[in-house]
Amino acid sequence: MPLGRGGRPGLIGMAARTAVVAGTATAVSGNVARRQQRREQGRYEQEQYEQQQAYQQQQAMAQQAAQEQAYQQQAYQQPPAAPAGGGGGGGDMMAQLQQLATMHSQGILSDAEFATAKAKLLG
Repeated sequence: MPLGRGGRPGLIGMAARTAVVAGTATAVSGNVARRQQRREQGRYEQEQYEQQQAYQQQQAMAQQAAQEQAYQQQAYQQPPAAPAGGGGGGGDMMAQLQQLATMHSQGILSDAEFATAKAKLLG
C-alpha cells in the first residue's frame, strides 16, 4: 500500500504553495516598482535638461539684445564727423547716410530712430 495521499495537498503542501506564490508576487512587484522609478527618473532628468537648454537660450538672447543696445547707444553718442575742407563735405555725409541706411536695413535702427538720425545729419 502506498504511504502518500492522493488528491488535494495537505496543510504543509498548501503552505508551501502559498509561500511560492507570495514570493513570486513580491519579486514581480519589486521589479515593477524599480522599472517605474527608473522611468520617472529618466523623465525628471529629461525635464531638467530641457529647462537648462531653455535657460541658456534665454541668456544668449538677452546677451545679444544687450550688445545690440550698446551698439545703438554708441552709434548715437558719436558726433557726426565735421566735413574735411570746404567742398568735400558731401561725400562724408553720403557715407554717414549709407551707414545709417545699413543699420536700418539690418534692424539695428527702427524706422523712427532712422528718421531722427537722418534729420540730425541733414539738418
